[in-house]
Amino acid sequence: MFLDLLMRRNPQFIEAAMHLHQSGKIPANAYVLDLDTVEENARIFQAEAEKHGLTTFAMTKQVGRHSGFCEAVMAGGIDRSVAVDMACAVACDRAGLKTGHLGHLVQVPSREANFAASKLRPDFWTVFSDRKAKEAAEAAHKAGRVQNLLARIQTQGDTFYRGHEGGFDAEDIVAVADRLDALEGGAFAGITTFPALLFDQETRKVIPTHNLQTLNRAAEALTKAGRTNLEINAPGTNSAVMLAALAEAGATQCEPGNALHGTTPLHAVEDLPEAPAVLYLSEVSHHHNDKAYCFGGGLYIDPVFPKYQVKALVSPTPTSNSAALRNVEIPDYSAIDYYAMIDADRPEQLATNDTVVFGFRGQAFVTRALIAGVRGVKSGNPHVTTIENGFGDPVAWPGSYQA
Repeated sequence: MFLDLLMRRNPQFIEAAMHLHQSGKIPANAYVLDLDTVEENARIFQAEAEKHGLTTFAMTKQVGRHSGFCEAVMAGGIDRSVAVDMACAVACDRAGLKTGHLGHLVQVPSREANFAASKLRPDFWTVFSDRKAKEAAEAAHKAGRVQNLLARIQTQGDTFYRGHEGGFDAEDIVAVADRLDALEGGAFAGITTFPALLFDQETRKVIPTHNLQTLNRAAEALTKAGRTNLEINAPGTNSAVMLAALAEAGATQCEPGNALHGTTPLHAVEDLPEAPAVLYLSEVSHHHNDKAYCFGGGLYIDPVFPKYQVKALVSPTPTSNSAALRNVEIPDYSAIDYYAMIDADRPEQLATNDTVVFGFRGQAFVTRALIAGVRGVKSGNPHVTTIENGFGDPVAWPGSYQA
């Protein structure tokens, strides 16, 4: 889906990644990041966010919480993260990207609340219920601080991905705010939902969901009750081009994830300010019948897209030329992606160890892929910074052994 975008807008990155793989510097089954482009994307996004008075929290799960990604985002002017879970928060904090928003999408487990409050000290902590609000407030009080709490709200007609449901009844938001304010160690700061924006396949545009209307109605009720300076956290499909509309809708916070590496659904159909900065790299392992099998492990096809013909660039030498494109069959979601199968029935032979490059809108943190950071693509001196796992831990690739 994003390979064409990479070939058109960042071909040097493809060729640099292939070169580094063929030089033995990057493993197969790796998401590769163009960190210079990530930094520039962050700079573009943050400048637009500041223009509209929006606070930016960077999402890092899609690229496995890579420390170099965190550093590039900070160099681009974004100094806070939104942590999808505690593993995200810990990895980002360790890399220097402090926790701006915790607890949304995933609530903080009760036995990790004290650590979150005392060590991570998030600017905002989202809670779905009175019980989780009490845990957060008690942990903050124990740490000698007051925690800003965001109430996740929902009502009939709101959109949720299956398994993401939860939150306070939006109709009760004034009473919820009073209850959160009454907690020792807690302070009601605002409201949130997810998703506030979604890509629509029919119109090929990003459109507001019913959830955004829910936020607006709740904000109006809170204002009428005398509450001011509300934080309105409205995450969803982000790009710099969406921020004016988001601010106009009342949002005060935005949370770019895929925008920082140029792979939102809207990037697939329009050339947006953020350039593509991530690819998935593998290599040919073996042949069977008329297929060349390449290593999997990170073959993640985001279900936000309808099914499409997956393609990959396959070559023994660095190239971004369309002549190297091959059709690829990806295993069904019900199977483990040990391999993908590449059409190998053309006259040009595919050899074992040939480099394979895909363009995915990845979610590296749910795969077993490694993540490799690369600097120096544009200057013609590409080099690997670090190779890490999906928790942002450096790995000793190709491995080490100590007796």
